[in-house]
Amino acid sequence: MPEQSNDYRVVVFGAGGVGKSSLVLRFVKGTFRESYIPTIEDTYRQVISCDKSICTLQITDTTGSHQFPAMQRLSISKGHAFILVYSITSRQSLEELKPIYEQICQIKGDIENIPIMLVGNKNDENQNREVESSEGEAMAKKWKCAFMETSAKTNHNVKELFQELLNLEKRRTVSLQIDGKKSKQQKRKEKLKGKCVMM
Repeated sequence: MPEQSNDYRVVVFGAGGVGKSSLVLRFVKGTFRESYIPTIEDTYRQVISCDKSICTLQITDTTGSHQFPAMQRLSISKGHAFILVYSITSRQSLEELKPIYEQICQIKGDIENIPIMLVGNKNDENQNREVESSEGEAMAKKWKCAFMETSAKTNHNVKELFQELLNLEKRRTVSLQIDGKKSKQQKRKEKLKGKCVMM
């Protein structure tokens, strides 16, 4: 069992230029940047609900190049969940995910309980599509992981992607919604707060 820490670590992999940073920034900050700036490694934090308490969703946006194999291995060994991003406009970017997926299997061993999401990004660029949705779905089925198409540019399925990834987590309950509904007990406790109770 991995140590239960207050961090829930999600690692984002994919070739350079597929929109990993754009997806993460769109999710965390709600912004979209047209220009492409290569990433070495960035980590973003977002507060989420975890087993009914609050924890930090730590999203590691990795480099798109293969210059840092040690960093890649470390990210995989520390990660709780993985987002594998390709661009629907580049068949090559889907091919480049295969060795990464194999490395996740190798380092994590049994990936049955590990949330992995295969993501076809840039679905706003349908006219330049090289990878059909059905191909993405077939690959996800083969890899026994979930599949979704997104667009960081139009904000299509971005929040849904992270929510779906958290829904795949079986070892603990993680959700983007912080508390949402309070239990009756909590409400009662809050009502009683600051009031003396005479017995």
